[in-house]
Amino acid sequence: MSLPQLDDLDRQLIDVLAKDARVSNRRIAADLGVTEGTVRGRIKRLQEERLIAFTAITGFGINRAARLAFIGVQAQVDDVRAVAQAIAEVPQVNAVMVTMGQFNILAICLFAELENLVLETSDRILALPGVHHVETSIAVKTFKYDPRVVRITAASAPAADAGDDA
Repeated sequence: MSLPQLDDLDRQLIDVLAKDARVSNRRIAADLGVTEGTVRGRIKRLQEERLIAFTAITGFGINRAARLAFIGVQAQVDDVRAVAQAIAEVPQVNAVMVTMGQFNILAICLFAELENLVLETSDRILALPGVHHVETSIAVKTFKYDPRVVRITAASAPAADAGDDA
């Protein structure tokens, strides 16, 4: 997969939108010294190329499931992609990444009840073919969390490609 071609104007536009996605195209154009049509066209292209997306980002407290858990998974090397895809289909799981280190898969989820986390998520992952070990860590205090670190992916996109260019 080739890297996206971004010029300085694209980067400036992304920086402005990252700070405040509600700013008007007219204001962006004035600040960057280009026409409103240029801004509108650039935003459209960046969205089509899935380099930016606009969404409401909620805080943990808005949801009843306000605790964050990290589930490290040791899977058979030959089965990592299939296991990661199967974990991605677990409704309680919010993110799945193929990793290097102690675990070769990391799943992240929000939960309300510890029992549900164990029964519906950790035990379900451990039962998957190719999984050797599952270790769950629960965040007890968050000092910093920047939701902008997430990668834009389609809901139906296979998780297998995520590690290729992340």
